[in-house]
Amino acid sequence: MLIIVFSFSCKQPVEDIHDQDIEMVNWESRNISLPANDSLWVNGQTYLSIYSQIYSYTQHGKHDLTTTVSLRNISSKDSIYITKADYHNEKGALIRSYVKKPVYIAPLETIEIVIAKDDNHGGSGGNFIFDWTVSKNTKAPYFEAVMISTAGQQGLSFTTQGIRVK
Repeated sequence: MLIIVFSFSCKQPVEDIHDQDIEMVNWESRNISLPANDSLWVNGQTYLSIYSQIYSYTQHGKHDLTTTVSLRNISSKDSIYITKADYHNEKGALIRSYVKKPVYIAPLETIEIVIAKDDNHGGSGGNFIFDWTVSKNTKAPYFEAVMISTAGQQGLSFTTQGIRVK
């Protein structure tokens, strides 16, 4: 009896992660007006591949993945501005636009877009296109995706990095 009481008293209470809500980005609270065609600004575009699903064993077997898309400001001094964050499926069709008006990302801040495991609209070849603006001497933003799936004791995860296209 003493052993049973002792084993239960040593266990720390475990927080149920399902009870915690992930703080979603409030895009509207980040809205900002940018001056039009100012020579002090640099505009760019970055492509990021993501995977809502990957193939397993054959082309008929697929694993659904949860994707975290990170939009990172690597400047320690200046804010950056995202003017478009569009998610496309493997055929190139637009699934959703996350940014309606320009939004800021503060110095060294990261904001995230989470594509849930059961949202497999992107398929095995989903894409993001980000348009952004920075002041002339500021580094371009960094875009990265982490895809993950776990089942039982098996886990699978990998990352992709954005490629500047403009």
